[in-house]
Amino acid sequence: MELRELQARLQAFGLYRGGIDGRWGPLTATAIEALFLARPYVGRSWRRWPSARRAVAAGQLFCLLDGIEVGEIDGLFGPQTYHAFEIYAARKRGIEGVENWRDHEPERAAALAGSANWPRQSPREMEKFFGSVGANQAVLVVPEGYPLRIAWDPKKTVARFSCHERIHDAARRVLVRVLDAYGPARIRDLGLDLFGGCLNVRRMRGGSAWSMHAWGAAIDFDPERNQLRWGRSRARFARPEYEKWWALWEAEGFVSLGRARDFDWMHVQAARL
Repeated sequence: MELRELQARLQAFGLYRGGIDGRWGPLTATAIEALFLARPYVGRSWRRWPSARRAVAAGQLFCLLDGIEVGEIDGLFGPQTYHAFEIYAARKRGIEGVENWRDHEPERAAALAGSANWPRQSPREMEKFFGSVGANQAVLVVPEGYPLRIAWDPKKTVARFSCHERIHDAARRVLVRVLDAYGPARIRDLGLDLFGGCLNVRRMRGGSAWSMHAWGAAIDFDPERNQLRWGRSRARFARPEYEKWWALWEAEGFVSLGRARDFDWMHVQAARL
């Protein structure tokens, strides 16, 4: 979200009295501080954030106020924030369908992809197999020697993360085999250590149904270079050097939406299509 847009929104709220010039100055900084103080959605940690992160957080907050699902107001530009800003920009241009384009995604030849060990991704089958969204989670400890990094904040590492208890063992076996197959240096080179999230009780990006992440039954990797609507011509994970990566996941019955539907190449799920 451009700074001009933030200034215009802040001005509409009566918080900004400067010009709509797209420049970060004391009036913009003060207006954003006033916005954060007026809204309970932003924690106290924002006072330590640099200006760029505060600007992203302000954009997240305006998306939330407009009814756009954006996740935590943290000032970090992850895939959920990217998608929210995409919806915001589309609404400004009068473009419809960005929010729910996946609701009309046609079935393709790979519709039955995935192991019979996992349910289909319909809400009824997912709830029958996994239980309620957000429930029955387990802590997956990342194999030693395979440190994950947060994709949108790569200076921070992830030693463990929450996933559904029924996928825990299979997912950890895959990570162990990836470590054996590639080794730490190659994992980092390929971006296989860029963790984009697992459990996240939210709707599908681009759809109205619950995401597989809502059950902790999906994991994302390297979202920046495998963006939601990118096909195989752009997505990094579509390259030949990732064939072994996908083979290891598929050996446990996981499904790559990229390989099956040619979008969302960051995503692997324990649910059939």
